Amino acid sequence: MPFLPVTKEEINALGRSEPDFVLVTGDAYCDHPSFGTAIIGRVLEAAGYCVAILAQPDWKNESEFRKFGKPRYAFLINGGNIDSMVAHYTAAKKKRSDDAYSPGGKAGKRPDRATVVYSKLAKKAYPDVPVIIGGLEASLRRFAHYDYWSDSVRPSILIESGADILSYGMGENQTLELAKRLSDGENVRSILDVRGTVVTVPIKEYKPGPAAECPSFERVCESKKEYAVSCRIQQDEHDAVRGKRIIQRHGDRMLVCNPPMPPLSTEEFDRVYELPYMRRCHPVYDAEGGVPGMTEVEFSIVHNRGCFGACAFCSLAFHQGRQITVRSEESVIREAQMLTRMKGFKGYIHDVGGPTANFRHPSCEKQLKSGLCKGKRCLAPKPCPNLEVSHQEYLELLRKLRSIKGVKKVFVRSGIRFDYLMCDNDDTFFRELVEHHVSGQLKVAPEHCSNNVLDHMGKPHIEAYRAFSKKFFKITKQIGKEQYLVPYLMSSHPGSTLKDAIELAVFLKKEKLRPEQVQDFYPTPGTISTCMFYTGLDPYTMEEVYVPKTAQQKAQQRALLQYFKPENREQVEKALKAAGRYDLIGNGPECLVRGSSVQQKRQPAQKGGRNDKNKRYRRR
Repeated sequence: MPFLPVTKEEINALGRSEPDFVLVTGDAYCDHPSFGTAIIGRVLEAAGYCVAILAQPDWKNESEFRKFGKPRYAFLINGGNIDSMVAHYTAAKKKRSDDAYSPGGKAGKRPDRATVVYSKLAKKAYPDVPVIIGGLEASLRRFAHYDYWSDSVRPSILIESGADILSYGMGENQTLELAKRLSDGENVRSILDVRGTVVTVPIKEYKPGPAAECPSFERVCESKKEYAVSCRIQQDEHDAVRGKRIIQRHGDRMLVCNPPMPPLSTEEFDRVYELPYMRRCHPVYDAEGGVPGMTEVEFSIVHNRGCFGACAFCSLAFHQGRQITVRSEESVIREAQMLTRMKGFKGYIHDVGGPTANFRHPSCEKQLKSGLCKGKRCLAPKPCPNLEVSHQEYLELLRKLRSIKGVKKVFVRSGIRFDYLMCDNDDTFFRELVEHHVSGQLKVAPEHCSNNVLDHMGKPHIEAYRAFSKKFFKITKQIGKEQYLVPYLMSSHPGSTLKDAIELAVFLKKEKLRPEQVQDFYPTPGTISTCMFYTGLDPYTMEEVYVPKTAQQKAQQRALLQYFKPENREQVEKALKAAGRYDLIGNGPECLVRGSSVQQKRQPAQKGGRNDKNKRYRRR
């Protein structure tokens, strides 16, 4: 089966003079189910539509949007697999030098705010053709939102882009419904009720009905308290079972966010992932060395969606939702068997995971009828008494995968919830995970060691990680392997004071962990943590939250996470002095730095620490 058309000639070869849909993306075209563009394109193709792919068009040339001719039904536009601003800038707002979703990893192939730019170009090219935006960038910006890069509150991306409809979430079923209604001749302006979509109508034409109303765009621009209220409403109603329609005024227009589209059933999930993907990037990129982001997932398998962990800083809950949906065991096995026949496969399945690898069923039966609980988390600060824990199904799946002829190893690299694992009274999965599915390092995400900071993050308390770590190394020793934990941590998260950062540094030294990379908290649209960063308020308690924002505050917290590096000594010493932690300066076994030659004024020891993010850590 060939790639989806990328030229006018390929459209003509299908016996068509124009496509039904032109799918525009900020990524290179990779025909693999880890890329949203490929999924939506193949889903529409399977439904009988002709879809052309316009990948990383020249945004300075309007004619790019006319290369296929006028699409019969609509332009479908996304910024790429990740937000285009995150793709371009670091947490320090510095320009990145590479882009994993562009050919050769080269930066600069897409514009800032790609969804907005592409939408305006599509409207300019063909003013009468509907424009539907989707993907992560649009999904997380569907309401008025704080934008970190401009340090301002921006209107809904639907308003800013001039698009007709916004599709949020994973998008398959709402895209099919929209396609059918457009192909049936319905005017795009009359399509107002599709679940999983956002539309706007003039205030005078809006028909009141059951809905949760957020403070208006104008009010959230003026009041941080109103912004926090708005954030809570949006998070609480993002539930496919009990969620209400959400409305928000933008000037003389009403933004109407319909309730989420229900997650795919297992049968639908199987069908989507077994469509005839080429499972590689388009050959046009071969001369540039391919697309780095494709290499990461080429021999990996997605078995689930959703995450009931719902960390405050993570966008998954606001995009995929908290309800877990899974592919069938048979479907995953068929994909694994197919991988063994692919060119370049060397016997290693790099991952069998998803947002959280070891979630294979709902957290409890209640949520299937009543939805997930408002304002509560299934795992934090402590596991819910109603939590149903079992790794048996996932364990059986991994066992069958590693028994397939041609498969040497099956790894779990997408990360597990260690706190959920520790709730399982049966150690069988833990032991087999450590023995068979760890490629030397296992990724876990304690994120911090200060329980106060962890509460702001929506993460379990550090005692859960300590228990998990102890058990991991005990089993590793029993099976005679040398393996490591790679615990992700975060610096400068809202709620993290200098005292907390010092506590984290002390924790790292005690645990003999040395992070090789450090990442500050990154305020991306649509998360609770970003709301706290902007407003200084917890949207669920309306209590004030300390937020490290200045370059100096962030630099000190980041340096403390890598206290052992000579270049950080000065910053660490200044931070310790500012906190009165002279007991951690010197030659003692618990000291973080030796200190300068200037005589120190000793101060009483104080408890230390709160927050820091990193990427690779190893036990020494």
